[in-house]
Amino acid sequence: MDYSSEEESDISDSELLDHIDRPYDELRSGKLKVKGPNGSLRCPFCTGKKKQDYRYKELYQHAAGVGKGSANRSGKQKANHLALAKYLETDLASEADQAPQPVVPQPAAQTPQQDEVFVWPWTGVIVNILIDKSSEKELEDSAYWLTKFAKYKPLEVHMFWNEDGRSAKAVVRFDDDWHGFVNATEFEKEFETKNHGKKGWNAQKTKPGSSTYGWCARSDDYEADGPMGDYLRKTGKLRTISDIVQEAVQSRHRIVEHLSNEIDLTNETLEQLQSKYNEKTLSLSRMLEEKDKLHSAFVEETRRMQRLQRDKIQGILLEQEKLSNELENKKRKIDSWSKELNKREALTERERQKLDEDKKKNAVKSSSLQLASMEQKRADENVLRLVEEQKREKEEALSKILELERQLDAKQKLEMEIEELKGKVEVMKHLEDQDDEAVQKKMKEMMDELNNKKEELTDLEDLNSALISKERQSNDELQEARKELIEGLRDRLGASTDIGIKRMGELDDKPFFTACKKRFSDQEAQMQASTLSSLWQSHVNSQWYPFKTIEIDGKTQLMLVEEDEKLQKLKEEWGDEVYAAVVTALKEVNEYNPSGRYVVPELWNYKEGRKATLKEVIAFIANKKTPKRRRT
Repeated sequence: MDYSSEEESDISDSELLDHIDRPYDELRSGKLKVKGPNGSLRCPFCTGKKKQDYRYKELYQHAAGVGKGSANRSGKQKANHLALAKYLETDLASEADQAPQPVVPQPAAQTPQQDEVFVWPWTGVIVNILIDKSSEKELEDSAYWLTKFAKYKPLEVHMFWNEDGRSAKAVVRFDDDWHGFVNATEFEKEFETKNHGKKGWNAQKTKPGSSTYGWCARSDDYEADGPMGDYLRKTGKLRTISDIVQEAVQSRHRIVEHLSNEIDLTNETLEQLQSKYNEKTLSLSRMLEEKDKLHSAFVEETRRMQRLQRDKIQGILLEQEKLSNELENKKRKIDSWSKELNKREALTERERQKLDEDKKKNAVKSSSLQLASMEQKRADENVLRLVEEQKREKEEALSKILELERQLDAKQKLEMEIEELKGKVEVMKHLEDQDDEAVQKKMKEMMDELNNKKEELTDLEDLNSALISKERQSNDELQEARKELIEGLRDRLGASTDIGIKRMGELDDKPFFTACKKRFSDQEAQMQASTLSSLWQSHVNSQWYPFKTIEIDGKTQLMLVEEDEKLQKLKEEWGDEVYAAVVTALKEVNEYNPSGRYVVPELWNYKEGRKATLKEVIAFIANKKTPKRRRT
């Protein structure tokens, strides 16, 4: 039963003691359970807390700390926990942890009364110490008595001599804790067993004999006259056992209360730190979200600017072509006007003067147009010259490759002839034993032919090496030429023409926009599509490699792993078109830039959907420029 669930009315601190009895009675009657079935202890007033298993000492500290805790605790809670602390002290003391507790001495013969007054720190008294010549030096030395009573662990012994100088008294000091009290009572019992305690001394005081007497110092010794009484009053004070026990209990309660307060303060500090940590975590999460949004906006703006730049370049090219056409039309008009003016040369002088002026103006205009036309023609001729050079270099490279193939065939044929001659030489060596002059002559001819063939093979290998080197150089030049064409034609060719420049490995945005448009509004779909496209573009350009190597007809080939976890998740979430766009970009990056894995430009035949050859690019440019050359 959760007692804290009952109706709680606010109780002031002055009324706490009046409200302890009810929960205390419920604890004693078992209505409120403290001890669990497995022997563990729990707080019946804090059932909602995470910790439910306590040791006796921990539960007592918890109850005392809440009962005397901070002001934010309700009076009802304090009263309940004070009742729990009282129940633990009174009814569950047997469950206390094994910790050092005040030792209450329990002598076998007689237990000291709680109100009996002792001298504290615990002190023993020895009287009737008689000095004789044989033992004078030993009895005078306090070390003798410390050694004699060493088993009771005395701290010091102080001697007091009587006036006759032949007898003395001694005060034995013990520890001021309960162990010292036990040692002091054991010291006293040693004398009592021999009837040499205080009662024996009081009975035999007039005729004590030679025996020494001893006991624990009490109030009568403390108040006695003489040096020993003065010493006891100076170094000690009178206290009862109950007073010392009460002080120990109060001290323990103060320590428990202090520790409970420290625990509460520590818990409050931890809660504050946890709250600050949660605030910082939330702030950091918001900053990361804002960073992601800014990054997405930056990527989108970058793509938008790139599209605007491409559109602007296309517009400039169209405008240039339009101006060129206008220039041609004006040139034709000026030519017709010039012809018309020439027909009117037979007119009057005034008309001829006006005609001359018009001719001069037309000449100036014609000159300007001619210069503009020449500049346009020169630019077209530069592009065509570059195209012709690339065509010539490619033809040279093809001729070198064919020459290399012919040289390779000749080399293979020559090697076969050399092997055949070697076989014949071996046969002739076997016939050499017949000592036939004809055989010897044939042998020499074959050896000369073999040496000539070897020299011819060596020359052919040198030529082959030179051709291979030139072929590599030509190939490098072709690659450089291809790069130059890409750079030169980047702004003049696009996806709208049959031959253009394609960025290999770049994702197509259209499938992403189509897929997002099915789920979001047009404006939000554009942003979501850009974010999704940027994310998968980064995946494509990363070290993600969903390919495996297989062997077909003895040749190794790369095949896409369609069971790849990323690809399957993409296909399930966004559909086949987005999946196909990512797969295409992956294949392009793996084919055109497998080491760098970034987007690269390439000449592309959009009509046939493949990489364009230099021959196709040259033919396309030549066909595009031919009409303008005719007009000039």
